[in-house]
Amino acid sequence: MYPVSSQAYDRAITVFSPDGRLFQVEYAKEAVRRGATTIGVVCADGVVIVAHKNISSKLLMGDSMKKIFKIDDHIAATASGLVADARRLIDAARLEAQKHKLSYNESVTVEMIAKDLCDLMQVYTQYGGIRPFGVSLLIAGVDDEPVLFEAEPSGALTGYRADAIGSGKKEAEEFFEKEYKEGLSVEEGIELSLKALKKTTDTKLKSDNVDIAVITKKDKQLVLLSPQETDAYLSKA
Repeated sequence: MYPVSSQAYDRAITVFSPDGRLFQVEYAKEAVRRGATTIGVVCADGVVIVAHKNISSKLLMGDSMKKIFKIDDHIAATASGLVADARRLIDAARLEAQKHKLSYNESVTVEMIAKDLCDLMQVYTQYGGIRPFGVSLLIAGVDDEPVLFEAEPSGALTGYRADAIGSGKKEAEEFFEKEYKEGLSVEEGIELSLKALKKTTDTKLKSDNVDIAVITKKDKQLVLLSPQETDAYLSKA
């Protein structure tokens, strides 16, 4: 038999290498690690999402670069990696939310949407002729309680109290390990998230390159903060 080159496991078809690795999935995770940092924090009275946008030119319009997506009134997601891939997943999640509402006359739960998305992402690691999604998602919302999930390119699903994805994941998680405390209010959660985000970048943070969204237990409605509100929080962080 001819020896099998390691490159044979590094082609378009996702297949296990002899040491149990899926190189295509690892490359997808690398695309996530090169993406802008996004953060989610679970609070006592809601959940907070903060997304950083890499604006590489002063000619770019920050408003055109959406990083926080509404799935249902009480569910939102943010992405790091290939945002074009994220849009495909968000469309699938919105469709599932609408199907559930029409079928059962009730809103879908955050966990069900997260699991549906991870099932779809996992399928794309399994068949020839397709590639894994090069994106991770933070899926946040409020059912009976605020919840936060991370969906990885492999299809793995993990719940968190506070989490980050993208290039600053390690620095943000180290910060949360020290500073996060259960029982935070939404206001405190926003300030904590922005402090964590500042640990991950040397870029000056302002409303042009930072999006903030909250979903509270009281209203169960996604609210995107205005540029003025964002700048006010940034000045305090």
